[in-house]
Amino acid sequence: MVSPHPKRIFDRAVELLKGGAREEAEAICRQALEENPRDINFVALLGWLLAESNQLEEAEVLLERAVRTTPGNAKAQEDLGTVLLNLNRPEEALQYLERARELRPPHAPLLSKLGGAYQKLGRVEEADAALKEAATLSPVQAKLEEATRLFIAGKFRESEKLTQALVRENPDNVNAALLLARIAIMAKCYDDARVILERITETKPRFVAAWHDLGTVLKELHHYEEAVSILSDAVNIEPNNALTHYYYGAALAMAARPQDAVDAYQKAVALDPKIPGAHIGLGHVLKTVGDQEGGIEAYRQAIELRPNFGETYYSLSNLKTFRFNNDEIDDMRARLANEQLPVDCRVHFAFSLGKAFEDQKQYDDAFEHYALANQLHRDSIAYDPVQTEVAHRRMCEIFDDDFFARHREGDYGCKRPDPIFIVGLPRSGSTLLEQILASHSLVDGTSELPDISVIAQGLTEPKTGRVFPGCMEDMTPEELAQLGEKYLTQTQRHRGSRPFFTDKMPNNFAYTGFIKAILPSAKIIDARRHPMDSCFGSFKQHFAKGQTFTYDLFELGEFYLEYDRMMSHWNTVLPGQVLRVQYENVVENLEEEVKRILAFCELPFEEGCVNFHETERAVRTASSEQVRQPIYKGALGTWKRFGSHLNELQEILSPVLPEEDRLEN
Repeated sequence: MVSPHPKRIFDRAVELLKGGAREEAEAICRQALEENPRDINFVALLGWLLAESNQLEEAEVLLERAVRTTPGNAKAQEDLGTVLLNLNRPEEALQYLERARELRPPHAPLLSKLGGAYQKLGRVEEADAALKEAATLSPVQAKLEEATRLFIAGKFRESEKLTQALVRENPDNVNAALLLARIAIMAKCYDDARVILERITETKPRFVAAWHDLGTVLKELHHYEEAVSILSDAVNIEPNNALTHYYYGAALAMAARPQDAVDAYQKAVALDPKIPGAHIGLGHVLKTVGDQEGGIEAYRQAIELRPNFGETYYSLSNLKTFRFNNDEIDDMRARLANEQLPVDCRVHFAFSLGKAFEDQKQYDDAFEHYALANQLHRDSIAYDPVQTEVAHRRMCEIFDDDFFARHREGDYGCKRPDPIFIVGLPRSGSTLLEQILASHSLVDGTSELPDISVIAQGLTEPKTGRVFPGCMEDMTPEELAQLGEKYLTQTQRHRGSRPFFTDKMPNNFAYTGFIKAILPSAKIIDARRHPMDSCFGSFKQHFAKGQTFTYDLFELGEFYLEYDRMMSHWNTVLPGQVLRVQYENVVENLEEEVKRILAFCELPFEEGCVNFHETERAVRTASSEQVRQPIYKGALGTWKRFGSHLNELQEILSPVLPEEDRLEN
């Protein structure tokens, strides 16, 4: 097969950039440079793109190459000067910006940057002259360029002020409005971003980047069906825009419509087979609907397009029945060793190698890579174990014996018995319990729904001083009922027509008291597994978001003890209202445990719950392949294979371990 001409590939990268698909454009540039490292067009474009994404150090290296090879390239000179200016190296920046000025006609954005460099060097008169000339040439463009530069430099407040003024003065300038929306997204002010983007799509319906950003904002607000609707409109406006089908597929996946998402992603790759993200998304949803072979093929297509993107390899390793061959392992090791790769890519490669070596029974190598992956990721995230402990303690203080004694005296909460909550820690068998229950003719299996925590935390109102969970003490029975009804309304989109449904968000264990206050008839199941298997299983897993306590063995062990204390509290204040199900017991005595679970949920016994692996349904979590197989014992006691590597965790967990699994003093 003849490869496309570099010019066509370059044009496609530029087109992707225009549509807002920066990651896809970056992937194309990187792939082109792997094939021909001397193609200076891609060197310069990738340098500019990385500069726009605030990856300034790598951008500097690339743009220096571009300037050295083609010193007459005014754009590369300007871009390198911009990078150095954003790195707060104005003296170095100035030589490139001045050279760019010599090479091109008067240009407002360049003059704005020159003015910024002169200002930082204290050359006030030259700064004033450059900025005055920029404003004369194009006052709006000069301000927009400066606002964009501030945004890229991470100076969001300054950028916001300038952009707001631009939008006020030029309400029809959609580029300024889009920048303002992206500043709001960066600040997680999604409601504000939504208002701006909706205004853009109304006035300029063919401005496709705004539709894409609006879909992303609606997903962040958990308005998945609205995101689907918005992006469906965008597809109708430009039916041959591959990127729009790609974003549409992502929205459909989040809206729990995996088969429709498959169709959208397939349309995207049919229109443009060079979008790595579309192949990755397709792999995810094919895995969800049970087409493992199709998922593997989609992931392999993505790897071919973007071989340095570690998440795709991790997606393959997360198919628990997939095995990497030795050549693939060697390739991943080489990529992991490349410290120029973004940290997140190296994290994914390290997790993938941990799984690959574990599959080969090389447990020392496996632990080495799991530990590296966790360390790299832990260094990049914020987690405060003290704050977590305080929050848990506060929940127990509010939802205590007195709270439930007061409410038992009257009518409170929404009495509908629809939800069955499966709580606990990750990697503790909750997906198996969900599959068992979803195999019942009266139960819909959904997924890990975020609604309980969103509703609870949404009760905090800083302006009024109302704070969750303290505000629960003053709530009337009617207000509690309204919160329960709100949860049922919000989760309706995930359900079918059956009277009951599961919600297996594990973190809901901390909200057990809240759940019973607003939904007193709800059933709650505490999914347990041997503490060492549960904790080490979490340590080996790279979660898409959240679960920040799992990336350090000490913090993980301490969190498990917190969880155990909280569940003891709930069992004390809500006796008999939380069913503890031990994974090991389910594996050893499946039918007996199934009957016990169904009896607790007040459901009649059905044989299909024992033959859960025959149930056809979408499963979105890491255990999706395992629950499509009959019960097996291969996951019991796997922590023991790692020996002394887990001594620290074993020591921390000793209060909750069986005596035979405690370390000898």
